Amino acid sequence: MKLIKATEDNIPLIQDLAKRSWENAYAEILSVDQMKYMLENMYSEMEISAHLKNPNYHYYLVFDETLNEYDGFLGYENHYEENTTKLHRIYLVPGSKGKGLGKKTLEFLNKKVQESGDNRIILNVNKYNSAQKFYESQGYKIYDEGVFDIGNGYVMDDYLMEKFV
Repeated sequence: MKLIKATEDNIPLIQDLAKRSWENAYAEILSVDQMKYMLENMYSEMEISAHLKNPNYHYYLVFDETLNEYDGFLGYENHYEENTTKLHRIYLVPGSKGKGLGKKTLEFLNKKVQESGDNRIILNVNKYNSAQKFYESQGYKIYDEGVFDIGNGYVMDDYLMEKFV
């Protein structure tokens, strides 16, 4: 596995990976309409392009060298808060689960966070998403929860998690 820094040319790939992973991760949690709304807004070309223009926001593609295919992506923002990086996005397509890629990707993130001078990583995870257990297995702890209005009558009902590195 290797992580490859994403560029604007990779926006369609990021969008495809997001759609494929979301269809699996959120099928039991979100309505089809909410999933469509969120993907169209959170993964629009304009939105991802704006992230890529932010010097603190980084996207990396998860590439499986053995199978010669992209398995997912990572999106995070250094200095989101004082000494804190926010993990905005880490998604793997269904066929890549169980290969240790999530763990290796988070280890990569830990290193990048330390290099940036931050010492804390925060993330939001849907309260009904099984990924919460994965994050806990990697040292993240719940420190709060929140319900966030994302427009169009939809909300995100999340746990807020953190890890110190």
